Amino acid sequence: MDTNLLDSLPASLPASLPADKRQTVVDLVNALAATSGVVAVVLGGSYARGTARPASDVDLGIYYYPDAPFRIDAIAQIAQATAVQPPTVTDFYAWGAWVNGGAWLHTASGKVDFLYRNVEQVTHTIAEAEQGVVHHDYPQQPPYGFYSVTYLAETQVCLPLFDPAGVIRALKARVARYPEPLHQRVVNDALWSAEFTLLHARGFAAQGDIYNTVGCLTRTATNLTQALFALNRCYYMSDKGALQMIDQFALKPDDYAQSLGAILAAPGRDAQALSHTVAALEYLWRRTVALTDGAYRPNFVMT
Repeated sequence: MDTNLLDSLPASLPASLPADKRQTVVDLVNALAATSGVVAVVLGGSYARGTARPASDVDLGIYYYPDAPFRIDAIAQIAQATAVQPPTVTDFYAWGAWVNGGAWLHTASGKVDFLYRNVEQVTHTIAEAEQGVVHHDYPQQPPYGFYSVTYLAETQVCLPLFDPAGVIRALKARVARYPEPLHQRVVNDALWSAEFTLLHARGFAAQGDIYNTVGCLTRTATNLTQALFALNRCYYMSDKGALQMIDQFALKPDDYAQSLGAILAAPGRDAQALSHTVAALEYLWRRTVALTDGAYRPNFVMT
């Protein structure tokens, strides 16, 4: 264990972290750092991004190698020693293939989440992204699923609290610059998915089919959001706060969040209203496509 690192831990924490939460984090990281199989511990979430509110959860990422992982019962003991009520502690990959397990703790200073992270999986995902390969696991979490680029976003913004072998430091160096193949792939595929979905939306709307039209609207919305993140070479973190982040982007339709909110707030009850809503979203799509300066090319020619 790197005792010098742990001794300096309080100074590594953001000033936005209140004193009581700060002490909780110090205690937890010291306990985790002493646990066999824990390779690194990072502060993630809103406190790492600088967007935390007073009631925000504290997110701690716990990294491990799959051939020598920590014991789940060791994590459970740490959680139970800190929580003020029985915590939820899962096995590896109990939450799915990407949000691959962790714990929910209610502590005296507030809620703390443990998030397991497989170093090999994160490294492989970064290598794929560098080649323009991305994954989207829709069932993983609401509302729009999990995008593998989130691993790169997490790595970029996280604050290493225990990283004796420099694992996190090396990963952060790899994601410091947004890969150009990722930029090209996400922008084009997201805009194409939106275009293809809007084609179906027009047909559903003409039939007065609310269920399928609204599904197409939200599907298109998330694709436009993905395209804008990639256009601005910003890693996509999560659906929460995504529109607020887009408001700060240089490349965006000026009223993107407001326009999207108006479209989704009142899609309509009949064919005429639904068709009008689809047309409004198609206009927003065209304005987003215009930001590519002609680089966008449909994946297929539709007839």
